[in-house]
Amino acid sequence: MSRTTDLTNPIFTDPDAARAHFEAIRWPAGPYCPYCGSFDSVGPLGGKSMGPGWYHCRACRRKFTAAVGTIYERSHIPLTKWLLATHLMCSSKKGMSAHQLGRMLGMPYKTAWFMCHRIREGMRELAPTPMGGEGRTVEADETFIGGKEKNKHSSKRDSGNIGGTGKEAVFSLVERGGRVRSRHVVSVSAQNLKPVLVEHLDRASAFMTDGEGQYRILGPMFASHETVNHSIGEYVRGRAHTNTVESYFAILKRGINGVYHHVSETHLKRYLGEFNFRYNERSMLGVEDVERTTKAVKGVVGKRMTYE
Repeated sequence: MSRTTDLTNPIFTDPDAARAHFEAIRWPAGPYCPYCGSFDSVGPLGGKSMGPGWYHCRACRRKFTAAVGTIYERSHIPLTKWLLATHLMCSSKKGMSAHQLGRMLGMPYKTAWFMCHRIREGMRELAPTPMGGEGRTVEADETFIGGKEKNKHSSKRDSGNIGGTGKEAVFSLVERGGRVRSRHVVSVSAQNLKPVLVEHLDRASAFMTDGEGQYRILGPMFASHETVNHSIGEYVRGRAHTNTVESYFAILKRGINGVYHHVSETHLKRYLGEFNFRYNERSMLGVEDVERTTKAVKGVVGKRMTYE
């Protein structure tokens, strides 16, 4: 797989090339009806009034395009721009703001913002299986998203907001040499984190954390549990460390602080999904920009996202 994308590729400028590219991704074995699932009864729908890319199903007598049943359905934005926007977001390690994307694609900010969230929805992992397993090591840690009190307007400062107080908590699991899974949680108490660990982490895993109290409570759930004590300056002891998950947090924080600047509580989960996706489909795992973009485009199928 090529490490780079040719931005002069016709799929980013020619509607017919873009449509053929998307159809090949969505229908590698040929077109099928998104309504009834029929293969044999589907054929192209001719006629100038319909325009290119329309198909008709003789079984259910419905017409459709490749965009039906995806986040592109009923979109007035050209598919060429959808594909280019997806590539730009997938190839930017720390993300790309809607303002920047809008300037590059020549569209209003609100349109670019909506596109970004739809693309993030396409990156969202469906039905994830548990991470880790026998012989595998998974690190867990938390971080907090929110501005520093000293940077806020004096009328909005709260002297009681120390550390994570007044911020949004993010809990992440990172398998060494593998994938990451992040969740926006109400708090990082053992009570809140236990359901996340039960759902997303195989109990045969080796569990690595810092010495916070909630992890001492949850650690016995797993095959082994080792900690490092950051309060005394201990960051590595043998194989015990949380450097991998903290490296992921570094990328996340640089993206949020340096690119997006502000992320609302409502949409934080979507930004986490975006950073998770790029980390899980990174070059170290053999995935380059072209393949990463293709996977993101595949992810739009079966998802819809609308705002009232």
